[in-house]
Parts: sequence; structure tokens; C-alpha cells
Amino acid sequence: MSDNDQTIFPDFQNDWYSMKNLKHFPSSDIVADVEIMPNSPWFSGHFPNNPILPAIAQIAMVFDAIQRLHNHHLKISSIKRARFKRIIRPNDSLRIIVKPGRENPVSYYFRIMVKDELACSGTLILEISND
Repeated sequence: MSDNDQTIFPDFQNDWYSMKNLKHFPSSDIVADVEIMPNSPWFSGHFPNNPILPAIAQIAMVFDAIQRLHNHHLKISSIKRARFKRIIRPNDSLRIIVKPGRENPVSYYFRIMVKDELACSGTLILEISND
């Protein structure tokens, strides 16, 4: 991936995370840096005195990164081979890496990294939403 051939998207923030350096490369790879806010509502009940980011929140961040590149609304139709290998805690710095599927244009293989360690991986199958 050449840094000269990328499209960079504006930073994004909601009430529980910020996404920075969202890049889309000619190879169709997507890369983004994410900071989880320590006061995120995800941590309030998951779990007391031992906060971890739930799997659904991790999937939501990946979906948001993909959705920001499209001009139409998408929805998740299925999740395949999801593996959660490392706990994500408040203040962890994450990198989301997404590659489009070769055999299916609406499938996206993803990885979430904490530093150089794999936290989560899997495949999202998306479809255009009529909502």
C-alpha cells in the first residue's frame, strides 16, 4: 500500500469512540485508528471493576469504518468466523484493518489490533439497506 495513493476521510467521533486516520487504499483496503473513550457506556455494565469492550461494540466499529466509505446505507446480513483473542480495555489504542472479500464483493475480512497484537478478526457480510 502506497501512502501516496490513499483517500483519507475526516475524523469521526461519537459518544464512545473516536476514529482517526481512516484511509482507503487503491487495493480497497481500509485502515483506521480508534480510541475508545474510558467513560464509554459499553464499560459501565461490562463488567463492574473489570471493564472490557463487548464483541458487538467491536463489530460496530468495523461496520462504521466500512459504512463511511459508501454512499448508500448498509446492514450486516451475517458475521462469519469471528474470533475474539484479546480483551480490549478503556484507553486501548486500536487499529482496524479491513480487506474486501475476493469471491464476494459484499464480504469484508477484518482485524482489530491492539498495538501489534490481534484482538479480533472475522468476516462481515453486508447488504444494501432499503431503510
